[in-house]
Amino acid sequence: MPGEFDSAEDDYDDTYQGAREPHRGVLILVLGILGLMVCGIIGIFAWTLGKRDLELMRRGVMDKEGEAMTRVGYILGIVATILMAIGVVISVLYFVLIFVLIARK
Repeated sequence: MPGEFDSAEDDYDDTYQGAREPHRGVLILVLGILGLMVCGIIGIFAWTLGKRDLELMRRGVMDKEGEAMTRVGYILGIVATILMAIGVVISVLYFVLIFVLIARK
């Protein structure tokens, strides 16, 4: 009776495909914007969450509806993290310079 099992398997596949995780595109986008405008550390969270969610979307586990927002938040998170790292390096160099100038006196 192959006909009985075929319809049951089709129903199972349809149910599984409808049970995807909801996307977090809005959250990742907000974190990316906050990381860029307020505090670069928040950008690290946008970067890591965005990378994970984009991978889940690629595999079909997460809803792809928020892919564009997730991708933009992911990119903003990367930019915010890089700008924060540049700021930290410049700050460290500034304090080293100040320390060297004070030590000479």
